[in-house]
Amino acid sequence: MLTDNSKLRRGVEADLPQVLGLIQELAVYEKAPEAVTNTLAAMQRDGFGPAPIFSFFVLENAAAEIIGLALYYTAYSTWKGRMLYLEDLVVTEAARRGGLGRLLFDAVVAEARATGAVRMKWQVLDWNEPAIGFYKKLGANIESEWLNGNLDEAQLGRYEAAPEALEVARPVVGRSL
Repeated sequence: MLTDNSKLRRGVEADLPQVLGLIQELAVYEKAPEAVTNTLAAMQRDGFGPAPIFSFFVLENAAAEIIGLALYYTAYSTWKGRMLYLEDLVVTEAARRGGLGRLLFDAVVAEARATGAVRMKWQVLDWNEPAIGFYKKLGANIESEWLNGNLDEAQLGRYEAAPEALEVARPVVGRSL
């Protein structure tokens, strides 16, 4: 899978500009380039600030360019317990079909095992047949009975939460988006 010129490693803060670029490349592939509103500053805060909430693995080529990314975070299932959620798995188009996506997926599976996760979850678009085929080839279950629910930033801002709920919520310290 890895050539002598590429390297799999845990991501570091200095990788974030290239990571954000790969995320934007993925959004273009998924036909939603305008949907990426995340910023480098937010990723620095959320991945490397006082309370990091995500981690990632990268693949880099001989020129130290990041050609693959697997970004994940710990989640919790009330039914099962600790799980890892794979948010994004992307290999730049020029480096696809060489087993690098599998290597990144393997790294996240190994991380799930090492951290005691009992489940790993992710999403795949229903039209993304290459990705669906990839996951099925790895033995994964692709579910169809669960529908995703979301509130975007504007909806969160407009939502009228009960006063009691507002009192118990944690204030976000140092948030600047």
